[in-house]
Amino acid sequence: METTRNKLTEDEKNFFLKLSNYLDTKLYFFGSIQRGDYFPNSSDIDVDIFTHNENSTIIQMMNFLDAKRSDFKKFVWKLNKSNTLAYGYKFMYKNKENSFSVEFSIYNEKYKHEILYEHNAKKDIPFYATILLIIIKFLFYTLHIIPADWYIQSKKFILSTLLFKKDDHFVVIDPK
Repeated sequence: METTRNKLTEDEKNFFLKLSNYLDTKLYFFGSIQRGDYFPNSSDIDVDIFTHNENSTIIQMMNFLDAKRSDFKKFVWKLNKSNTLAYGYKFMYKNKENSFSVEFSIYNEKYKHEILYEHNAKKDIPFYATILLIIIKFLFYTLHIIPADWYIQSKKFILSTLLFKKDDHFVVIDPK
């Protein structure tokens, strides 16, 4: 998952290459960028970063992305396969100059194997689920005729209930 199924623009490739070099770590892509329901310039790009020192990585990202510490939200995720509680940080980055957005998830290295397993479980989905995701994304991103909360709930339903998978449980524990 260090590469993407869907093609990144040159600006996106350069951004991720520079960030990976700056952090001296690999970036792992997951979510719609790895499936057929990705909408360029609309869908965000989901990226996992695994590190032995989350605080150091956050400080490096703050410097590289000109972000504030309060932009990084601590959360806990109950992993479906192992029932392990994985702690991490989420950060939403919008690159206005090149019109793309990235949701970064920063985790301790000790969670890497289990988290990559969870993400891979939603990488190859049935054709009918892909079509449904494309339809709701088209209605949301292109036609703007469904509200954000309905879009989010529909995506969750398709990626969990419809695929007979457990819903992911995330709780922000640092809402500042």
